[in-house]
Amino acid sequence: MLRTRILTGCILGALLLLGLFLLPPFWAVLAFGAVFTIGAWEWAGFGMLRGTPARALYALAVALVLLLSWRWTDDPAHLIILLSAACGWWVVAFLWLAFAPGRHRPALTLLCGLGVLAPAFVALARLQISAPGPARGPFIVLWLVLMVCAADIGAYAAGRAFGQRKLAPRVSPGKTWEGAVGGLALVILVAWGGAAYFGLPLLAAVAFGCGVGIFSVIGDLTESMFKRAAALKDSGTLLPGHGGLLDRIDSVTAAAPLYALGLFGSGVLP
Repeated sequence: MLRTRILTGCILGALLLLGLFLLPPFWAVLAFGAVFTIGAWEWAGFGMLRGTPARALYALAVALVLLLSWRWTDDPAHLIILLSAACGWWVVAFLWLAFAPGRHRPALTLLCGLGVLAPAFVALARLQISAPGPARGPFIVLWLVLMVCAADIGAYAAGRAFGQRKLAPRVSPGKTWEGAVGGLALVILVAWGGAAYFGLPLLAAVAFGCGVGIFSVIGDLTESMFKRAAALKDSGTLLPGHGGLLDRIDSVTAAAPLYALGLFGSGVLP
């Protein structure tokens, strides 16, 4: 199982790099759309849609929302509105996790899928095509992915070594506060490296990175909450050793809108 997990992870990493750095902008946006449409297919299972026709219809509806969101955010002001609303949703998700993780309704879960998937797609796609020159879009997206991976890897390593106090026992019993702190420590290193590469103020970039890391944890826990409510171990079986596609992008769905809002809203990206 570990060998399969590592092999799948290597393939995913290679595909990500090839997609970010080799695909023309139109095809890169299309690829992000395909990824999040597959994510919608898996999310349909959280909303108790088990049959193929029902799942396909939900995925098609989400794909339409992705397209409409993409076109609407051609206006920079609209982009900021969407990203701000998405960050507000993730604050609500945090409160949901903290106070009522067991309260769910299938229809509400399906509606939440729109708030999870559409803004993350727009954030990543807009970042990908945003910046020319040395700080061009692919490196911007890669910095986000590295921070999210750092939060995950650091949390796993610190949790295994020092974990004692449960972070969210009703949602994900394996996660600990010690792991979360370890993840943030590694995020700080990646944020520092990105600040040096992009020429950004160090303290602001590190604080920003910590925010992205915290949101990535919320995204991970939120998907776990919905999976537990639907009595699912994984979101799907697409990725051997990893489960479904959502199991790999859950943290990104929360981190990407905040990350994009920080970069576009501050004027770092036009």
